Amino acid sequence: MRILTSMSLIALSALAAPAVAATVAQAPTESGIQPFIAHYQADWKGISVGTSDIRLEPGSEAGHFLYTWTITARGIFRLAYRDDLVQKSWLNVVGNHVRPDKYFGKEGASSVELNFDWQKMRATGLSETKPVDIQLQEGTQDVMSIQVEVMLDLMNGNLPKTFQIIDKDQLKEFNYTQEGTAKIRTEIGELDTVIVTSQRTGNNRILRMWFAPSLGFVPVQAERSRDGKVEIAMRIKSLDHLVPLEQRLTPKSLAE
Repeated sequence: MRILTSMSLIALSALAAPAVAATVAQAPTESGIQPFIAHYQADWKGISVGTSDIRLEPGSEAGHFLYTWTITARGIFRLAYRDDLVQKSWLNVVGNHVRPDKYFGKEGASSVELNFDWQKMRATGLSETKPVDIQLQEGTQDVMSIQVEVMLDLMNGNLPKTFQIIDKDQLKEFNYTQEGTAKIRTEIGELDTVIVTSQRTGNNRILRMWFAPSLGFVPVQAERSRDGKVEIAMRIKSLDHLVPLEQRLTPKSLAE
C-alpha cells in the first residue's frame, strides 16, 4: 500500500513539533480566501507515519493563488518512502468559485501535470508517461483545488452535493455531505467545526473533514475510513495566517 499516496487522498495536509496558533491577523482577500500555512500530523491505523504542510498563498494577480501540499514520511516509514509527496495547484477565484489553471504532483520519479484550458473546456497533460486529455465540465476541480473550493462553499453557505474531480488521468465524481457541527479539541485549542464527508460514487471509503469557521474554514482534522474503521487521520498542529508584504511594511501610524 502506498501510504503517502493514500495520505494524499485525504485532501488535507505538519511539522513534527507541536506549535500554537499564530496571533497574526489578516483580512481576507477580495475573493474571501485567507492565505495560510497549516501543519498536521498524519497517523495510519493509529501509528504516526508522517507530517504534512499545506500552504495557500496569493499569486501575482488579484484572485489568483498557489496551493501547495507537502507530505513527509517519518520514522521507519522514511525507509520505504524516501521522497516527499509534493502537490501544487495554481488556481483563481471566479464568481465565488475556484477554477484551477494548473496542477503538478510529484513523488520520486512519478509525476502528474495537468493544464486547464477553460476556453476550450479541456484538461491536458501527462500522468506519469500517459497522455491526458479530458473534457471539462463547469466546476471541475483537481485533487488540490477542491479543498479551497469546499472552504469557499462553506463560507458562502452553498456546498454542492457532487463534484467532478480529475485524479491523475481520470474524471471522478464525488458526493459531498454537510453532516453538522462539533466542538473538538486540537493542538491549537478547542474549536467549533463544521463536518463534511466526501465519498466517491460506488466506493466504500469515506473521508470526513472538520472545518473551523473561526479560522476561515481551514480544515483542522480529517479521517478516512473504510467499513466504519479509520485508516488514516490528520490533525492540525499549528496554523499561521499569512500577511502580505506591503501590509507588513506599513508603519503602524500610517495604517491606523
